[in-house]
Amino acid sequence: MNIALVLSYDGTNYNGWQIQKNGPSIQESMETAVFRLLGQKAHVSGVGRTDSGVHARRYVASFRADCTIPMARLPYALNSFLPDDIAVSGAAAVPEAFDARFDCTKKEYAYYIYPSALRDPFHARYAYRYHYPLDLAKMQQGAQRFVGRQDFAAVRSQGTPVKSTVRTVFWCEVEPVGELIRIRVCGDGFLYNMVRAIAGTLAYVGGGKLTPDDVTAILRSGDREQAGPTLPANGLFMNRLWYEHTPALDPFQLGS
Repeated sequence: MNIALVLSYDGTNYNGWQIQKNGPSIQESMETAVFRLLGQKAHVSGVGRTDSGVHARRYVASFRADCTIPMARLPYALNSFLPDDIAVSGAAAVPEAFDARFDCTKKEYAYYIYPSALRDPFHARYAYRYHYPLDLAKMQQGAQRFVGRQDFAAVRSQGTPVKSTVRTVFWCEVEPVGELIRIRVCGDGFLYNMVRAIAGTLAYVGGGKLTPDDVTAILRSGDREQAGPTLPANGLFMNRLWYEHTPALDPFQLGS
């Protein structure tokens, strides 16, 4: 049977989702847990290849195996074989053709910035500390320049070759969350380090190094050197997911 899992994880101690030769990965931990529970080797595929140090509030993965454990009990059983920084919260039997990556119609990432000259140990793992004050109104103005279907070559790092650097961003919002600033970006797909580069560009807008109008010019140029820096991975979360054609996942409210 084809089984979809809903999980979350703290990515601090991992080299991203995908199995790597040079360190632990979320995927490796998931496949080990499935093997220990079911006694079967299974390939656990995920909705996206989150990078080293990136976190996930919501993540969907799937695998095929013979399983007699009720879906309601499967998360408890798997969690007993997983480390404390990875947790399965839901499981569902899905159609044979279901693919966690390709059946996802849109994703939202959230990036957290802590604007402070002083360190806070409770934000260190989950937010990037920006040493200077940030103008949220200007950041929000700049964020709107990323919305729409356009070429995002100026805010991506070189990685796996892609056929096109054109993507659709449905929304890009900047908002205060307690002491932190949260940048939420939702799109139909993302280029390598795209959200971290968007966050870096908006930090430069908020800090006065760039203007909102500069963002438009940067995107049109396609020149990565003109945009802001790629901010560190620790502030980035896979935040929300949408599977509009998979009713079995509806109860988990992945987009809420």
